[in-house]
Amino acid sequence: MTIRETGLPGLKIIVPKVFEDDRGYFFESYNQKKFQENDIQFTFIQDNESKSNYGVIRGLHFQKNPHAQTKLVRVLQGSIYDVAVDIRKGSPTYGQWYGAELSESNKKQFLIPKGFAHGFSVLSETAIVFYKCDHFYAPETEGGIIYNDPTLNINWKIEKGKEIISQKDIKLPKFQDYKTDFVFE
Repeated sequence: MTIRETGLPGLKIIVPKVFEDDRGYFFESYNQKKFQENDIQFTFIQDNESKSNYGVIRGLHFQKNPHAQTKLVRVLQGSIYDVAVDIRKGSPTYGQWYGAELSESNKKQFLIPKGFAHGFSVLSETAIVFYKCDHFYAPETEGGIIYNDPTLNINWKIEKGKEIISQKDIKLPKFQDYKTDFVFE
């Protein structure tokens, strides 16, 4: 397992060691001991899975304190462009975002700590996304930033006019209008 830094503090890409042969493949998708050896100290308590079609953009989402979540995201089927935006006041990378393609073939995982807004777009015909969380879902603390915020200027890699956005996500505020309660430590 290789853990890559992204340039945004705490945000990491995990690349598993994959063993392939005539029968198929095997890899460890999660090993708490190896994570702890690399100073990744989270206890995951909830797993989530979603299936989406090409053009779907989900996000940018987060849970506010005290129910903020760290997520470990991977793709079981298809391909997505996964994005995290630093929303921690005082962070040297506040307002910056990082994106990575996650797919069933590259088996990469995205570790997104508390204090980041998260979203993804579906690049394949369909995608099944799986992620672990270190806090239970609490709908009363949902937060978000609109996916097409002009300040962030995220390229979701979806053909213009093919975007599929939920009514809930269309109504999210702009980055400049969100007053964060996350503080960089």
